Amino acid sequence: MQQIAFITTAVCLAAGLVGGVVLSRLRGRSTAVLVVVASLVPLAAVTLAVFVNVQRMFISTHDSTVVLVALGCAGLIGVLLSLVLGRQVAVEATALTRSLRSWGDSTNAASVRENPVSAELSALGRELDSTRRRLEASERRERALESSRRELVAFMSHDLRTPLAGLRALAEGLEDGVIEPEPALRQMRQTVGRLDGLVGDLFELSRVSAPDAQPREDAALVSLVEVAHDVVAELQQHAQQRHVGLHLQVAGDDDRLAVTGNGDELTRLLGNLVGNAVRHTAEGGSVVVRAHRCEDGRTQVSVVDECGGIAEPDLPRVFEAGWRADAGRSGRDAGAGLGLAIAKGIAESHAGSISVANVDGGCRFDVALPAAGIS
Repeated sequence: MQQIAFITTAVCLAAGLVGGVVLSRLRGRSTAVLVVVASLVPLAAVTLAVFVNVQRMFISTHDSTVVLVALGCAGLIGVLLSLVLGRQVAVEATALTRSLRSWGDSTNAASVRENPVSAELSALGRELDSTRRRLEASERRERALESSRRELVAFMSHDLRTPLAGLRALAEGLEDGVIEPEPALRQMRQTVGRLDGLVGDLFELSRVSAPDAQPREDAALVSLVEVAHDVVAELQQHAQQRHVGLHLQVAGDDDRLAVTGNGDELTRLLGNLVGNAVRHTAEGGSVVVRAHRCEDGRTQVSVVDECGGIAEPDLPRVFEAGWRADAGRSGRDAGAGLGLAIAKGIAESHAGSISVANVDGGCRFDVALPAAGIS
């Protein structure tokens, strides 16, 4: 009995050693070949051990033949199953390779085969498909961002070139003596003021739009009601000149609607929204600024105008830097197209949100900010 156990152990160890050497020599070969070898090594070890022990045991020829036939059938079945399994694994690996190769080519994207041979390959295939979709979405966002950046550069080049051309014309007129100095200097001062505003808008946009923007250290308790009062009072004369009514409404018992933030930035945010609403509201119309507490506890300021509304396809682009609703980009009131983008950046830097929606006769901009003490 001990001799049989020794022989069986020795034969199995020898077969395992040979199989390990063969697998090491086959490193880098097809997965199907490796699976077949890995499946055949233990089967060959068992077959060889049984065969050797049958020859040494005192059993009849008939019995030994039955055992060997059974081992042969089992070996044949093992070979066939290992070939099928290896083939399936190789096919799945090839499909995954094709899927990876097709990344970046959305017109010829290969998907992973359905019903893979194992749960691990299935999970890997799903993860690859998910990663590919995320990369494609990221690529689309990058293309949209690059297009928006180029459009902004083109718009700002136009907006900067126009006042610079005016300054050059005024300077040449002064040199030639064909323009009176006093009105020319007044016009130059106004043009320089416009240029300073454009440069300031660009700086503010770059600051609030930075992905690694840090929270302001000068954040304090700010009353949105007071901010709204200041903005409405400041723009009231401008609204009257355009024959537009400007009104402030405060809902609820809270007369402060306090938030934590930077007062100057919040004033600029609301000033951009109200100024934009007054500028686009026709004569005889009205602009209403409403401040109230939301059901979720946040503080909201809404600016409702009578601009006639924004085309639905353009609503997602309203907060893009440089975007304007009107086709023409000239005129003193045209602006640089950065006001709403700056407002969005300020709102997000205060952990808030800003949105726009069409209403009857115009549109409504909503700014929601966390109330003081609510994170």
